[in-house]
Amino acid sequence: MMAIDISPWFALPAALLLICGGLLTLVGSLGLLRLDTFYARIHAPTMGNTLGAGCVLLASILVSSALAQRPVIHEVLITLFILLTSPVTAMLLMRAAVFRGRD
Repeated sequence: MMAIDISPWFALPAALLLICGGLLTLVGSLGLLRLDTFYARIHAPTMGNTLGAGCVLLASILVSSALAQRPVIHEVLITLFILLTSPVTAMLLMRAAVFRGRD
């Protein structure tokens, strides 16, 4: 196994972002299990998982940029895609529930 040497200035923020992302995703998943109405159940995972995935991808951007010694663009595009599509999908699900009259 190869050891990758990354500066602590990149490793520490990346580790903190990974921990934060994992905790946010866990809170969103617990909200899905614990909340009772449809609208509350769709809101918690959308917010938690979107922000959690954003933190994990930011950590990945930091580590990839540190290893390549240049900014990594394709991960920025992935981050923007996830941060834009997840809330839109939740909004469309909520609108469909409103039109069906579901509570």
